[in-house]
Amino acid sequence: MKDDAPSDVELLEKAHRAGKALHEALGARVVGQTATIELMLVTLLSRGHALLVGVPGLAKTLLVASLADALGLSFGRVQFTPDLLPADITGTDVLMEEDDDKGGVRRRTRFLPGPIFHNLVLADEINRTPPKTQAALLQAMQERKVTVGVATHELPPPFQVFATRNPIEQEGTYPLPEAQLDRYLLVIHVDYPSEAEEREIARRTTSPVLGEVPRVLSGADVAALQALVPRVPVTEEAVALAVALGRRTRPLDAHAPKKVQTFVRFGAGPRGSQALVLAAKARAALRGEAAADIDDVRALITPVLRHRLVLSYRAEAEGVRDTDVLAEVARCV
Repeated sequence: MKDDAPSDVELLEKAHRAGKALHEALGARVVGQTATIELMLVTLLSRGHALLVGVPGLAKTLLVASLADALGLSFGRVQFTPDLLPADITGTDVLMEEDDDKGGVRRRTRFLPGPIFHNLVLADEINRTPPKTQAALLQAMQERKVTVGVATHELPPPFQVFATRNPIEQEGTYPLPEAQLDRYLLVIHVDYPSEAEEREIARRTTSPVLGEVPRVLSGADVAALQALVPRVPVTEEAVALAVALGRRTRPLDAHAPKKVQTFVRFGAGPRGSQALVLAAKARAALRGEAAADIDDVRALITPVLRHRLVLSYRAEAEGVRDTDVLAEVARCV
């Protein structure tokens, strides 16, 4: 019997076409943000999670919802607030009463799934809820399962979290625990649009009809492309570079640059180099390249590693940013 499954070469071509089509599809509703969209697609194909950081009004929420539309995936949104409880995210067991065959009443528990039981989940303003509630996402992000009571429930595949955070407002917010930050494959900083893009935004968003997002892929297509990414070859030089970059962010490493030794308390763990290699493979697939190389790794240094650094108080006092540290790390490797 002939196997009709597409080859990896065909899937690679499909990933390349899909990347272009998704850029165009999201562009029907969102103006600009090309770099942000590319990093979101890298996250998507890597089966990772991403944290979008940017001031209000930069279409972070709209981008995630539009991506779900373009993929035909179910979309769940959780608005994080200080009074949000873990059960509001994961769901809860409720006591139900129903008539039995003898005319009596039988009680049983039934699980009511929360908004996390979707393919793409938007955790909006995630830093507005206490760490206890933020931690409700940890098992879901790592294992793609949710345990409520004594029962464990599988999340629908594909399952990915795109969270948003406002970097300028501190009132009523809570820091994101390092253990949770490390679960995000990428932290994507969303920049202001250009002047021409902002004019187009003003025209488009004040018109009577917003652009429709066409369907580009199905859930099965997404699953096939996600399965392809780990099989994408990567050069030994790219792997060596990813590991070296991660190790150079650790202040006790013998080859760490001066800024790391002075301003970093803790550097990236092994998950950092793993994320660099996996994201590089996804980037290569989106570009239709046969293998991931050092250019793919270098293009992803900042979004992969910046949230894995814990800077010292001296860095804050002297105005040294994580991007400054990573720029020196990149120069010395």
